[in-house]
Amino acid sequence: MSDETRCVHARIHGRVQGVFYRAWTEETARGLGLSGWVRNRRDGTVEALFCGPAGAVEQMLLKARSGPPLARVDRIIAEEVREPPHELPHEPPGAPLDELLSGPPGEPRFQVLPTV
Repeated sequence: MSDETRCVHARIHGRVQGVFYRAWTEETARGLGLSGWVRNRRDGTVEALFCGPAGAVEQMLLKARSGPPLARVDRIIAEEVREPPHELPHEPPGAPLDELLSGPPGEPRFQVLPTV
């Protein structure tokens, strides 16, 4: 697999809230060296942005199909993001995505965001 940088926006459907899916996603993504974020949506789905080496993003998407032990993933809708947005689409309003995705110099950052 290529190690070119890839970003994917994903919506995860199923029993994915109240089962530690966000915390599991954060831990798994960090373990794979990905940048991005994860959050619950009021419609019952989980939304995430995974950015990093193409192989690691692909691994994350495969792992996300199972999730943590209590989750039941029915489907994942994943879309390539050619150029990561400079701001988050909803909350926090106008938050610069660069600040959310950058940790210490040279290190990725992945975090849990508030529900929208």
